[in-house]
Amino acid sequence: MHYDKPKDECGVFGVFGHPRAVELTYLGLRALQHRGQESSGIVASDGEGFSKHHGMGLVDAVFNADVLAKLSGHIAIGHNRYSTTGESNIENAQPLVRNYKQGPLALGHNGNLVNAPQIRNHLENLGSIFSTTLDTEVVFHLIAHSRQDSLEDRIFDAFRAVEGAYSFVCMDKTTLMGARDPHGFRPLWIGKLGDAFVLSSETCALDVIEAEPIREVEPGELVTFRSKQLGLESFRFSPKQPKLSQCIFEFIYLARPDGMMFGHGVNSTRREFGRQLAREHPVKADVVIPVPDSATIAALGYAEESGIPFDLGLSRNAFVGRSFMNPTQNIRELMVKVKLNPINEVLQGKRVVVVDDSIMRGTNSRSLVKIVRQGGATAVHVRIASPPNKYPCFYGVDTPTQAELIASKHSTEEIRKYIRADSLGYVSIEGMLNAVEKPNNFCTACFDGDYRISLNESIPRQLPLIS
Repeated sequence: MHYDKPKDECGVFGVFGHPRAVELTYLGLRALQHRGQESSGIVASDGEGFSKHHGMGLVDAVFNADVLAKLSGHIAIGHNRYSTTGESNIENAQPLVRNYKQGPLALGHNGNLVNAPQIRNHLENLGSIFSTTLDTEVVFHLIAHSRQDSLEDRIFDAFRAVEGAYSFVCMDKTTLMGARDPHGFRPLWIGKLGDAFVLSSETCALDVIEAEPIREVEPGELVTFRSKQLGLESFRFSPKQPKLSQCIFEFIYLARPDGMMFGHGVNSTRREFGRQLAREHPVKADVVIPVPDSATIAALGYAEESGIPFDLGLSRNAFVGRSFMNPTQNIRELMVKVKLNPINEVLQGKRVVVVDDSIMRGTNSRSLVKIVRQGGATAVHVRIASPPNKYPCFYGVDTPTQAELIASKHSTEEIRKYIRADSLGYVSIEGMLNAVEKPNNFCTACFDGDYRISLNESIPRQLPLIS
């Protein structure tokens, strides 16, 4: 892989009690496209059985009018995938659908289960057969092996066995369910559209279908929707509330700025990152420019705090898809120029502050500095609206390995020399956390290595129930 940004995780969406649940789920997935671009899928139920469709690629490539017309029901769940575990192929496209003794079940997952390999090995030794390489499939087998009677209790058994980050949408023929892990790593929102209910990774997808955001699913909570009369039912499956570990990178890069996340506005939080960056790393310059689009809000904050004028100095080609070349370094640098090109009249003869959200390998940053200089900048000062990424994420965001992360083995000055900037500054961990309420509720493992769930989980004690 040759990317220099974290890959977005996955997006999940669900609708209960609406005659056009399929079309609404399609629109929700379109709004959540930024969270996964490898595959997309929708499963629907009319109360009697499932209809489903999965495909590789973007939502509008996977679904068209003819495909959507073949899906029917008042309940639907959808999923956009970027692989954090498991290979990128159609077998791993979600939502997964399996049959067990109580009927069909569909499941979509955002996150990463850190003890899935140990559980999978244990289940395979007991005779379980897996058809994907996904950690998500472990949950199906745990549900099927549970000796509990109700589906909710079977799900509780499964959730008590797994460790890691997860927001799930799940459905059988008559019920929509949603759940978040007890640490609250990944987001999941509840919305209401008339007398129908909606689940979504982000509020932006609720806005698109004109659903009213109600609240977030609480960490360690399972919500169910089985009838309009009962409405929302809530169950706690975690007897103890562990330390919250909400993903701070949602604010830095992953989430769209037009929504709420973990009780905070993404736009205002991202802008405050930029303000704090300006306080910590001021510089004399003529213009502040963002690396579009994810750093635009932080760059606005930097410009507001510093008093340096803001402008758009890089033009982004919005129609560049994935590249399947195995490029040389020279070709890789040219590929960056396909996506971003300098606006010379903004940069010519200027001392430029370039604000970006993060640096992973450093290869993109090096190319960006070169592009800005080619646009006529007399000085290029790079400012990063997050701390140095020194450690990989194991909780549902696909990042390079630690050996590939440039900050894991190089100082800021060494990185500055590598990317050939006149200066380089990162916001501090403390400064970043000052932008949010209750900073102890956020996971910062990618910056400080403080992994709040052990990465070497043994077989959990709950598993003897399937031995």
